[in-house]
Amino acid sequence: MAFFDLPLNELKTYIPPREEPADFDSFWKSTLDEARAYPLNATFEKVDYGLVAQETFDVTFAGFGGQPIKGWLILPVRARRDAPLPCVVEYIGYGGGRSFAFEWLLWASSGYAHFVMDTRGQGSEWSPGDTPDLYAEGGNAHGDGNMTNGVLDPRHYYYRRVFTDAVRAIDAARSHPEVDASRVAVTGGSQGGGITIAAAGLVPDVVAAMPDVPFLCHYRRATEIVDSYPYKEIAEYCHIHRDKVDTVFNTLSYFDGIHFAARAKAKSLFSTGLMDQVCPPSTVYAAYNHWAGEKDIKVYPYNDHEGGGSYQTVEKLKFLKSIWK
Repeated sequence: MAFFDLPLNELKTYIPPREEPADFDSFWKSTLDEARAYPLNATFEKVDYGLVAQETFDVTFAGFGGQPIKGWLILPVRARRDAPLPCVVEYIGYGGGRSFAFEWLLWASSGYAHFVMDTRGQGSEWSPGDTPDLYAEGGNAHGDGNMTNGVLDPRHYYYRRVFTDAVRAIDAARSHPEVDASRVAVTGGSQGGGITIAAAGLVPDVVAAMPDVPFLCHYRRATEIVDSYPYKEIAEYCHIHRDKVDTVFNTLSYFDGIHFAARAKAKSLFSTGLMDQVCPPSTVYAAYNHWAGEKDIKVYPYNDHEGGGSYQTVEKLKFLKSIWK
């Protein structure tokens, strides 16, 4: 493990041009309009894990195509809340699922509501998930994982569904009476960080965004400078489907974090590891430097994809405390 990307002084000024589709905004407006035409149908079923300081709820809500998406809502016990709470909506890293509610106690322990969105079709690599991807239309032959699932058409691309689910997760969190709908933050690491950026760009009134070592940004550069998964899924697809390269990157341009970042107004706290060979620092800085709102980034020079770990958690706790005084 060693430094391989641009030096830090160049990362700070790295602002690649955004090759954005002309219909980017109309594509996402129509996508979200279609999703919101379905009733949200958010349900919160209390589950008892024997916790004495938190209440946990098994959540189901309608995501893309009205399809059911699972999640958790974790609250401080009623004795510790006397008004609707600020809420942290969290998205999960690639391959992981929501697992059990007792594994997500940080934000509720800090006095906030915490909404965890399960990721459709994932949850069999490092933590269990409960949400199938019920969408089948327009699927193309693709490799393991989801990076090339539907990649020949943006209407059928996997992350159109996931990013839509992410927006509906915010809607679902806001629908709960114990959540202050005006004080919502979004966060996640790796894939969760990329979803965080998309959600902040698509929901302009979220208050804060905390993407850690975010994935799903500056796709083409990522595939050109690292030979690691999951970006390698794209490279392998293009290696086999030599005549589809332009089509692939046209589709991905509708889902690139740098375009969502340019629309995001929330206060943000990013993180990156300068030795990260999964989500290279230049791809993180590409999104960070295009971020439209107030922003800060924590840099961990000798860290790979684990980023700041607990050190970054401390920074996030301080960051939210400064916003939600």
